[in-house]
Amino acid sequence: MGPGPSDVHPRVLRAMGTPLVGHLDPSFVEIMDEVQELLRYTFRTDNEWTIPVSGTGSASMEAAIGNLVEPGETMLVPTNGYFGDRMASMARRAGGEVVTVDAPWGEPLDPADVADAFDAHQPDVFGLVHAETSTGVRQPDVPELTGIAHDHDAYVVLDCVTSLGGVEVQVDQWGVDVAYSGPQKCLSCPPGASPLTLNDRAVAKVLDREEPARSWYLDLSLLEGYWGDERTYHHTAPVTNVYALREALRLVAEEGIESRWARHLRIAGALKDGLRGMGLEMNAPDDYWLPSLNAVRVPAGADDGAVISHLLDAYDLEIASGLGDLAGEIFRIGCMGYSANAKNVTYLLAALGDALSREGVDADPDAGLAAAVDSL
Repeated sequence: MGPGPSDVHPRVLRAMGTPLVGHLDPSFVEIMDEVQELLRYTFRTDNEWTIPVSGTGSASMEAAIGNLVEPGETMLVPTNGYFGDRMASMARRAGGEVVTVDAPWGEPLDPADVADAFDAHQPDVFGLVHAETSTGVRQPDVPELTGIAHDHDAYVVLDCVTSLGGVEVQVDQWGVDVAYSGPQKCLSCPPGASPLTLNDRAVAKVLDREEPARSWYLDLSLLEGYWGDERTYHHTAPVTNVYALREALRLVAEEGIESRWARHLRIAGALKDGLRGMGLEMNAPDDYWLPSLNAVRVPAGADDGAVISHLLDAYDLEIASGLGDLAGEIFRIGCMGYSANAKNVTYLLAALGDALSREGVDADPDAGLAAAVDSL
């Protein structure tokens, strides 16, 4: 129950035992088609160019930024979390100039600040993080932010690594040009084949570049030949990971995407109520709380590392500490995919209560469990 990977559904594990076929075998091509259609359903998009990138979520992230940002162009990125910083690094490596829109770690971007940044810098590409894994913050107002970007004829890249399949994501409805994710969070799939979608406007920019993307492996103009109609060889796809992703996405479709969002909200809401019932404080207010990644303030007197180690050693239970500006100040507790269930919530509350009591913290796990059960 850390920030990922989440527990993998048994059906996904079984799918990974399927015998390999060639990455151009007709049966695998059928699976590729099915994965693409299921990804469109999960992203809530009709984008033809919707694929799993061969690699972890950082590969889909770099494919998005490295193809959309051309040398000399300007990318606007946020400063309110770890993964905005990673966007900046990737944009610079692509030859872009980076400008920032600022917000403290643990807070979302203010649309007024985004508008001011656009007026000041006129960026070509705007990157924002929908679900900031490092802070437990969900960015509200995404359609308003994409509207500001499009008013300046800029492209929008959305990081939904920790939200896709668990928290509402509406790529088409929100006006997002490019979105990427990872499979190991709310999709409960092993890392290795990572979702990416581009609309026609973004694809046209990628295909009209004056010089090719700096990464051959992640060059979408070359990958288009494999994932498009031609199905021409580019590289050997991670066949087993595609099997796994297909089964994970089938589980999403069977549950129904709206029902899946509701389950995460209900289970994570019970976790939040339980943590507060114990006397702990959430890092993010309810207005921009992220259900899939719950950031909890480390109580006074507790050593976050000692608590995390005790949970792992005594309970075989994983949570994580903070990163960057929030290092040592928060616990990060995942509530994602197959891991998002009532049994895990009550187990975690009881175990965390024990770990905190060992640190001399006056937490009340019984009250926390009662609050979680009432919520459920």
